[in-house]
Amino acid sequence: MTSPVASCPVAIRIQEDDFDIAREIAVLTRSRTDIGAVVSFSGICRADDDSAKVAALTLEHYPGMAEEEIRRHADEAISRWPLNGVTVIHRVGRFMPGDNIVLVLTASQHRQAAFQAAEFLMDYLKTNAPFWKKEESATGTGWVEAQARDDEAAARWTKY
Repeated sequence: MTSPVASCPVAIRIQEDDFDIAREIAVLTRSRTDIGAVVSFSGICRADDDSAKVAALTLEHYPGMAEEEIRRHADEAISRWPLNGVTVIHRVGRFMPGDNIVLVLTASQHRQAAFQAAEFLMDYLKTNAPFWKKEESATGTGWVEAQARDDEAAARWTKY
């Protein structure tokens, strides 16, 4: 019997260049009649972080390790839900408010699996992926600390 991980296409990219969401969905679903749902999550650099106005955000990563860790979590999502495809694109570099940062696509025959897997992957990316964020604002520049609300969201997946 073929494992679900072996039969599910996965694309993981870490890049400086922007991505085109529609193009990425088209690539994921091209010639696939077994996909009935695609869930997309796109993370965008926002201008406000609680009380501070963000002028820019710089994202750094641990090359090689970041891709491996994202792949490991994509494989876990595939083992938990009946997925037909996964795409994760995470940008690195300096971003201005409104710039795309991350894209997660999950495809399945049915919407529930695609929604849950996308949420699982984003919770992982927000809490454990080897990326570091530095915010620039009128009051200075500083590294972004982990948020308790993100840890709480990720903790729900360890219950299963």
